[in-house]
Amino acid sequence: MKHDKRTNKNWLLAAGLGAAAMAATLWGNRRGSYDLSGRVVLITGGSRGLGLVLARQAVSEGARVAICARDEAELARARQDLLMAGGAEGDVLTLAHDITNETEVRTMVAEVEKRFGAVDVLINNAGIIVGGPLDNMDLRDYEDSMAIHFWAPLHAMQAVLPAMRRRGEGRIVNISSLGGKVAMPHMTPYSASKFALVGLSEGFRAEMRQHGISVTTVCPGLMRTGSPGHALVKGQQKKEFAWFSIADSLPGLTMSAEQASRQIWNACRRGDGEVILSLPAKLLSAFHGLLPGTTTDILSWLNRALPATGESPAANVRRKGYESESALSKSPLTALNRKAAVKNNEV
Repeated sequence: MKHDKRTNKNWLLAAGLGAAAMAATLWGNRRGSYDLSGRVVLITGGSRGLGLVLARQAVSEGARVAICARDEAELARARQDLLMAGGAEGDVLTLAHDITNETEVRTMVAEVEKRFGAVDVLINNAGIIVGGPLDNMDLRDYEDSMAIHFWAPLHAMQAVLPAMRRRGEGRIVNISSLGGKVAMPHMTPYSASKFALVGLSEGFRAEMRQHGISVTTVCPGLMRTGSPGHALVKGQQKKEFAWFSIADSLPGLTMSAEQASRQIWNACRRGDGEVILSLPAKLLSAFHGLLPGTTTDILSWLNRALPATGESPAANVRRKGYESESALSKSPLTALNRKAAVKNNEV
């Protein structure tokens, strides 16, 4: 009898989580009233992947868009992409800067202000992924992840906030991750830095709302942006890249970059505090919120199915995903992401 009661409670809990996640998805598809036409939008990591898709939607709605990245060739291709998406010649600005450097971030914001005026919307999107077993990670992996996911958004927010506060309005969107809610095995530096970004973003929202500034934290689950080839892998690199690229491509578990972009812009327009993208991500985040210890224990079993620690000296070397291809990573299982890579300037 007790077992039946526990079973019933578990089913009720699962049903409740599912209903809540579905309701959150419906809410996420609602379009807010904030008009992007004529707004100045600055997107870090905007030359490819999700950042480029976000920029496409912004220019299509009449925004003046500045995108920042380190690679000038990527930026040149992205600029042509945005002009083809409807951006006017004088309303698309590309900036090559290292956003982990505070001085360069302030220079970048000053260039945008000189060309377009004060930034209305800042999207902190730039990111780095280092995947591999814990024993193959070193201090540099944590430092680089924190530099791009914590310090870079902090520098950018500090650079745009004075003008936003003077005007009494502004929008900031920080792209964190489901990994900033639930720590994922083989992605510890990434998850730790994304957890830090969630805390930073929520703290800024709590203190900036009184000044008319809305800060939105975005936590996407797996997305088909085409980015796996630019991920860094350690340990048994080919095996690590194979599971990562397959997981990032599967229908049902993943969300297209275009769908993610629409929901992010809707959340920005509404001024939401947080948005978690994809139904699986909502369910996992909710389950972790209720039963964090159980979630971690389940993930520990998942960890046992992932590639073992690399034992050779080469296992501690970072390799790009595209340098770690195998038959599995080139199989039909990754076709959707490879298609997205061509579309979103990831190749």
